[in-house]
Amino acid sequence: MGDIAVNINKIKTELAGTSARLIAVSKTKPMSAVQEAYDSGQRDFGENKVQEMTEKYEALPKDIRWHMIGHLQRNKVKYIAPYVHLIHAVDSVRLLREIDKEGAKNNRIISCLLQIHIAEETTKFGFDKNDLQYFLENGELEALTHIKVCGLMGMATLTQDTAQISKEFEGLKVLFDEFSSKFHFRNFELTELSMGMSGDYQYALGHGSTMIRVGSSIFGERNYG
Repeated sequence: MGDIAVNINKIKTELAGTSARLIAVSKTKPMSAVQEAYDSGQRDFGENKVQEMTEKYEALPKDIRWHMIGHLQRNKVKYIAPYVHLIHAVDSVRLLREIDKEGAKNNRIISCLLQIHIAEETTKFGFDKNDLQYFLENGELEALTHIKVCGLMGMATLTQDTAQISKEFEGLKVLFDEFSSKFHFRNFELTELSMGMSGDYQYALGHGSTMIRVGSSIFGERNYG
């Protein structure tokens, strides 16, 4: 068994007894590494570049569930709309409208997570609570017929302060619970909470994460090419 398979099995052992699923972040990794992970039983893979994800989709087994986890530009949605399993980082109403439009063209309902800005860093994208609440209350979401918002996603501050990380994840879980009980639409049903990466997923699990996005702990350090 190769290192990738060992690493995946180790993480899945940690997830036993939780409701969380592993998204293997394969961005910048070669096809062979993704295939090795696939051969070990992994089916959910996360990418942050549209072109790279599409190339892998075309070359690799078709039962892979591809997750777009990076910042997605509106003009790139059309390339992934035919096959993407879940878009994690929907950070604006304009992007959601574009996904809905491309979903209609492809005659499919595209599942999305709304990204919530929880970090103290200004570089992170996402809705804040007030913006999201206004959007949900004004009725526009209900008019979008080819998307389904099935959860929330957030990225904690990149810091060694574990108390801060836990606080940010806890805040997102509180928002998730609040909005789950407050809003009920045909295309809005919060079941997924995507939070936690290689460096902080243990804290995310403690606050109810249902999806952890792990790359370097599976494939090794990222290749920048």
